[in-house]
Amino acid sequence: MNRTTAPLRQTSFTLEQTAQTILDIQLPSGEIPWHIGGKTDPWDHVEAAMGLCVAGYLTEARKAYLWLAEKQLADGSWYAAYRNGVPEDRTREANHAAYIAVGLLQYLLITRDIGFVKKLWPTLRSALDFVVGLQAPGGEIHWAISPEDRVDPMALLTGSCSIYQSLKCGLFIAHRLGYALPRWEKALQHLENAIRTKPHHFNMTKARFSMDWFYPILCGALTGYDAQQRIHRHWKKFVVEGQGVRCVSDQPWVTIAESAEFCLALHAMGNHRLSEIVFSWIVEKRDDDGGYWCGYTYPDMTIWPEERMSWTNGVVLMAADAIYGLTPAARLFDHGWWNDRLPCEKTIAPMP
Repeated sequence: MNRTTAPLRQTSFTLEQTAQTILDIQLPSGEIPWHIGGKTDPWDHVEAAMGLCVAGYLTEARKAYLWLAEKQLADGSWYAAYRNGVPEDRTREANHAAYIAVGLLQYLLITRDIGFVKKLWPTLRSALDFVVGLQAPGGEIHWAISPEDRVDPMALLTGSCSIYQSLKCGLFIAHRLGYALPRWEKALQHLENAIRTKPHHFNMTKARFSMDWFYPILCGALTGYDAQQRIHRHWKKFVVEGQGVRCVSDQPWVTIAESAEFCLALHAMGNHRLSEIVFSWIVEKRDDDGGYWCGYTYPDMTIWPEERMSWTNGVVLMAADAIYGLTPAARLFDHGWWNDRLPCEKTIAPMP
């Protein structure tokens, strides 16, 4: 039996239901809030759109990306939160700006719709230029510009790892379109060095969050033996056997999004079997209509919050894609897939 098709037959109805949860939240404008009546942030908006791509809702995903293009600010960034298209938090976060690159590469791999990506290229180019402009001399990325237009000097490891993946995806797209961007390449190299060798440059108070544990692996900054050692070192700190991954190490809250992203990280480093095992722990953590819980406390199994989160359902769809090979973008995070996938021209073509 073909491994890439059998799980699809077994889970396609669940995938459809899970995608419907996101569709029920998406607004006619294309905006995808956290939940019905909730706020929207650019990063989670993209995560939800990527889930829609996995499930084949490409028109709705395009609407989501066009909404981002419409809301982009003159400096290439977005505000940190919107509600029905109206800015609610005017902080401009670096990782929020960068993540559209990951979404657009996933869309391109699934659809081969180079025309749509060309249309969004000015948006992507401007966004990553904004992000690279926030890089510190040590290679880490300052996390945000305040509503008062001041750069916050703090750097977050999880956010910088997300930006690392975004820069890779942006460079891949740039090459496909015929552009070389040595400034992005240099930024990527310096950021990788910071993630690998300069942990003191990042806000260490976030080390209790599981994302700080596995995001350096998910983004591909840590690979091979280094990735394996990092997983083993903190497994007991964050993993609840048979349940999933804690959001923070000192609380009993298992979250579905972090668990699904952890599955992506395990799969990215080549530990496919363990990725499937962890995914099996969370696959039934949903309501009867297929919408996944945000999280729950363990061992009392109190589900909290009650709202369905669009981004939680989006990343569950992405994890299923990686594990079961549902789309041509299934290997988007795999370390091996990225080998030799960033050839760069030595001249810079003009921006269209």
